[in-house]
Amino acid sequence: MQTFSQTLLLVTAVLSLTSAAPLEEQKGHNFKVHQVRNPKHVKNGALALAKAYRKYGAPLPEYLTTALNNQTSANTKRATTGSAATTPEEYDSEYLTPVSIGTPAQTLNLDFDTGSADLWVFSTELASRYQTGHSVYSPSKSSTSKKLSGASWDISYGDGSGASGDVYTDVVNIGGVSFASQAVEAASTISTQFTEDTDNDGLVGLAFSSINTVSPTSQKTFFDNIKSSLSQPLFAANLKHDTSGSYDFGFADSSQYTGSITYTSVSTSQGFWQFTANSYQVGSTSYNTKVSGIADTGTTLLLLPDTIVKNYYSKVSGAQNSNTYGGYVFPCSATLPTFTYVVGTKSIVIPAAYLNYAPVTDGSSTCYGGLQSSAGIGINIFGDVALKAAYVVFNGGSTPQLGFATKAT
Repeated sequence: MQTFSQTLLLVTAVLSLTSAAPLEEQKGHNFKVHQVRNPKHVKNGALALAKAYRKYGAPLPEYLTTALNNQTSANTKRATTGSAATTPEEYDSEYLTPVSIGTPAQTLNLDFDTGSADLWVFSTELASRYQTGHSVYSPSKSSTSKKLSGASWDISYGDGSGASGDVYTDVVNIGGVSFASQAVEAASTISTQFTEDTDNDGLVGLAFSSINTVSPTSQKTFFDNIKSSLSQPLFAANLKHDTSGSYDFGFADSSQYTGSITYTSVSTSQGFWQFTANSYQVGSTSYNTKVSGIADTGTTLLLLPDTIVKNYYSKVSGAQNSNTYGGYVFPCSATLPTFTYVVGTKSIVIPAAYLNYAPVTDGSSTCYGGLQSSAGIGINIFGDVALKAAYVVFNGGSTPQLGFATKAT
């Protein structure tokens, strides 16, 4: 068996000091990776909610299926009459991170996902029609690719959609740091529904390795493979609204937040970064109610219990829970309150602009809410809408923690 030092190839420079340690204490490596805009992504509220259902194995409720069908039909009608499609860059499009795989390097734009633990990619093993529009991983073109004998992976969702394939080990480079034998899950089959929902080239799972889907032997995430080489065993998500964000590995970038980082304990029992918010506020109205959920960079929306969602939209003039559009909607001109979740003593304020996700269809005066109900999914999810409001530190040390800090202006 290879040792860690034999398999880890590190080529990096220290980009910043952590706020917790002076220079002479830095023994390992730090790196920052920036996101890039995804030109293929168009915001669709019902689809964003449906992705969360599928991701967590919950069957789509009838109203959401109907909403998706209605919107597909509407989009088809607009296309046949010559109406312009929504510009992909509008409405705070999804952002991805470039990742290099293999030798010579093949660059794919992947979604960093703290709600899963698989590094899977579109590959040349897929039928050509499924490769269209994607950068794909070609194992045969990499001199360092090795097929993991007998290994396979299978991600199946509640509606029957999903993907599966073979497993290779290969060099994976993120931000100048390489791991020489990272498990790369190459998609060889993929469902039509899945391709409709996937506008990236794959995922880099950053949840805990315990939920990796490779069989018969689960594999470690990229973070778990490199964390002992980092200055500190952590990464931080600095996601932003309407512009590209970044991820910091091995350090918390003190130039990106103000004040101190407030840490809270994490439950890893389900393999996720699960934490508890002590209370919440809608505008200036406080509710002394705890809510437990997961920090998930791979889910777009903020998904919380019905009671909380109803409390929020009761403050929005004209808001309604719409079966037609698959969730809470409101006039785009409505004034929305902020939403605040409190971690320890830290109040994380989500601006109103983040909670207005997007028009329900191109040119519509009705908008879809960034906060929706988690009922039916089985877990509350602090997705990108919530995480963009803070600098969030994922500490994967011996006692995992989540840290929240106020973003620098």
